[in-house]
Amino acid sequence: MHDYLMSLLLGIVEGLTEFLPVSSTAHLRIAEALLNVSLSSGYWKMYTIVIQLGAILCLPVYFRQRIAKFLSTFPKGERGDRTLATHPLSLTLVAFVITAIPAYLLTKIIGKHLESLYIMGSSLVIGGIVMWVIDAMNARWEASGPGASGSRIKIWHMEDMKIGQAIWIGACQILSAVFPGTSRSMATIAAGQLAGMSRASALEFSFFLSIPTMAAATGYELLKSLRGKGENPIGVSQIDAHGWIVMAIGFLVSFIVAYGTVAWFMAWVRHRGFAAFAVYRIIAGVAVLVWISRIAG
Repeated sequence: MHDYLMSLLLGIVEGLTEFLPVSSTAHLRIAEALLNVSLSSGYWKMYTIVIQLGAILCLPVYFRQRIAKFLSTFPKGERGDRTLATHPLSLTLVAFVITAIPAYLLTKIIGKHLESLYIMGSSLVIGGIVMWVIDAMNARWEASGPGASGSRIKIWHMEDMKIGQAIWIGACQILSAVFPGTSRSMATIAAGQLAGMSRASALEFSFFLSIPTMAAATGYELLKSLRGKGENPIGVSQIDAHGWIVMAIGFLVSFIVAYGTVAWFMAWVRHRGFAAFAVYRIIAGVAVLVWISRIAG
């Protein structure tokens, strides 16, 4: 397969799956096996970092107005009822810090040993079941809307979050760093719903939290690779014109597809919830497990 076409396909896979609760890591590994390309080799590892950065970039662009509003009203918030510790930007930072250090240490210790299709397939299935159950628990109250008596949903807008919820979501996000296939998006959304947040508020906070989380993770990997450290590093001087074009295609495609996916996902969740993605995870996970069992057999 021509490199340009391969880059187009991988960019689409990354853009579609990075922010959906289906695990982009698992889908890239599946694509790696189907396309017969080693994404762990020097150049292609750099390529995966670049296309992930393309997907990340879509978030500050998509949420530019929300971010500008948060910055202009910091720290008191739009209604004047927030503090330095409870402003949405502060809560995003709290959740990020809770995730960053433990995830970094655990990934260095055990994470690299869990990057197998078996682990990813199992994580897809387990995560799908967890997401389905949690979303079903909240479905009745989502339909009732704010103010319903006895509702387990207490937070309908990201601006009303509490610091305890941010800490809880940050802690749950660690799972996605340690167990590939769990999905960072799935872990944070499900954690938010368990903490009494609505689908829309949990999803929006998940998007905001992914900006520093993913920027730090991919930026760190990119820096290591450029400095000749880590596994299979590659320097800028080793990439020719053809290689840069391939990367540029993947970056641009990933950005465009991710932007469209985020816009569509926000609208979908408000009316239909996460059940469809839970079912997809289970089906995809079972398919992966059956596939690798046949290969092994």
